[in-house]
Amino acid sequence: MKIAVLSSIAWRTPPENYGPWEQMASNITEGLVDKGHKVSLFASGNSITTAKLRSVCKLPYNQDASGDPKVSECLHISHLMENAADFDIIHNHFDFLPLTYSRLIKTPIITTIHGFSSPKIIPVYKKYDASTAYISISDSDRHKELTYLDTIYHGVDPTLFTFRKDKEDYLLYFGRIHPEKGLHKAIEIAEKSGYILKIAGLIQDDKYFQAEIAPKIDNEQIQFLGNVGKEKRDLLLGGAKALLHPISFEEPFGLSVLEAMMCGTPVIAFARGSMPELIKDNFSGFLVKNVSGAVKAVQNIERIDPKDCRTHAEENFSLEKMINSYLEAYQKVLESF
Repeated sequence: MKIAVLSSIAWRTPPENYGPWEQMASNITEGLVDKGHKVSLFASGNSITTAKLRSVCKLPYNQDASGDPKVSECLHISHLMENAADFDIIHNHFDFLPLTYSRLIKTPIITTIHGFSSPKIIPVYKKYDASTAYISISDSDRHKELTYLDTIYHGVDPTLFTFRKDKEDYLLYFGRIHPEKGLHKAIEIAEKSGYILKIAGLIQDDKYFQAEIAPKIDNEQIQFLGNVGKEKRDLLLGGAKALLHPISFEEPFGLSVLEAMMCGTPVIAFARGSMPELIKDNFSGFLVKNVSGAVKAVQNIERIDPKDCRTHAEENFSLEKMINSYLEAYQKVLESF
């Protein structure tokens, strides 16, 4: 099968640090290549892939201050669409804008919806509901006015995550630093539990960081490590007693939750959005309602066996399972197109 994978160009594919859309586009691309398919990855020029890399911008727009993000996006998307006839199917990981080409080309488009940045973008998805196929990344993230082909959970290669049975005495916050992700609550949980909290992530809201987070960082109990890469990620996730995920929004997926469990690390998360789909309560972590519930979960964290966390992740969120599910979805689209 000749497949075009359209990644975002906000970051490199795969990302050097933060970049969940780019990471999943990379995982899918490499998995498809391993299955023997002819894959072209449309991404930034510094991307790394075993597929054929096709790009119009040398660097992601978050690394290139000389360009205009919207101009780069338009050139990037049109580059693929003007060559759409070269492919059997297009797999879109770049949100709603590519959908506007779906009625202008003959190649079918399947779109993984990585969440909705705003209700204002829903009209575009609604307009092209009948001309493209939508994949949700969790059942909780489905919009009631859209039609979905399937829900396919994110998957990762288990061999890239080191399982560690013996944990160190620290809790971990791993993710973008924004009020909705709940770092301030993670700090409160750590303080009330008496554990060190290590913080790793991209500062997405600087005002929030400066006002509510920075004053708490003492580099002893509350430690800020910055936006870390893959090697450091593996060490942090594997060594943590638990990953804290006290979100205050309906999160579509939560890649760090999966990655932590793959390392054998239980997750303590607020039971919102996709969390009940990702975490098996009292088996691979704890689903709680508030800070006090999270503190109690920390006190009972030894009840969770790291092996069960790894098993749960491998059985439900492996790269192999995700790729097979997408191949089935591609076939359904091609048969009905």
